Amino acid sequence: MTRLTVSAHFVTAALAGAARDGFDTDAMLLDAGIDPTLIHDEQARVTDIQYTQLMQVIWDRMQDEFMGFAPGRSRPGTFATLCQLVIHCDNLDCVLRRASHFYALFETGVTLPLRVEGDEAIIELTHEGPLRDSHHFLQESLLVIWHRLSSWLIGQGIPLSRVFFRYPEPPHVQEYRGLFHCPLAFKQPATGLAFPARFLDRPVIRDELEMREFLKTSPADLLARPDDRNSYTARIRALIGRDFTQPLPDFEWIADQLNTSPQTLRRRLKAENTSFQEIKDNLRRDIAIFHLMRDNLSINEIAHRAGFTETSTFHRAFKKWTGLTPGAYREGLR
Repeated sequence: MTRLTVSAHFVTAALAGAARDGFDTDAMLLDAGIDPTLIHDEQARVTDIQYTQLMQVIWDRMQDEFMGFAPGRSRPGTFATLCQLVIHCDNLDCVLRRASHFYALFETGVTLPLRVEGDEAIIELTHEGPLRDSHHFLQESLLVIWHRLSSWLIGQGIPLSRVFFRYPEPPHVQEYRGLFHCPLAFKQPATGLAFPARFLDRPVIRDELEMREFLKTSPADLLARPDDRNSYTARIRALIGRDFTQPLPDFEWIADQLNTSPQTLRRRLKAENTSFQEIKDNLRRDIAIFHLMRDNLSINEIAHRAGFTETSTFHRAFKKWTGLTPGAYREGLR
């Protein structure tokens, strides 16, 4: 199976608190199987497995699930304890309200209260005192984690109607396309997300056994894997598949399979902050990175697997995606 990849920006951002507090971040990267020299270029990418391992290393070394970004420390095991509490909730409304009350018991200074306005449910991040989060990593992470955990608990992807941020649009805003498939707004009075309130009545379908398995890699893997199963982006990825050695379906065929017109599908992809070309490029990129991490295929063969007829074209595309040539990227993994 081809692995997903994560931008080096999120690697640097995750380590910012540890670096500020004097931890050996190179050692953390090596323990996660990441070459420290690889992340100097923010266009570089790591696999979802490496990223999950890195998050677990950071939490363990710092003894803080908030990674040094919050006014107070969230001791390891806090998130797991909360999950064991909410698994007994009847519905999502109970989950989110119980989670907010739980975090308010601690002196971390960070909570995510829920409110309902008309047909919209809103979760806003609140914090006592300033966050030491120059990359906005903690804020982005908490929104992603709680959206994806909520979707997992009720067994269906929750479509976001909007996500809003207190801070200005950051340089890495393009990476938000893989996190939030909805309209984004910056320089707002608060940071949070909104979704249709009808999902609050959805029952929790998971049990304690499933939660124990889930917690073996969470919440780290929630940050590394997308939870957009109901999005047009995910449905198009599924229709394209992973075999780029064969001719790809065209956009008109894709639209027909999704029972929509090409014009409507373009508008819906734009609303999800992406395009048909970007979806194809991202799939090619992740296929190439997957194979570059294995030494049994030549660069020429990898180019073919990623759907390129000319190796030189593959080199140019890969450097545009990651800032490195395929050979340099592979060398950095050794």
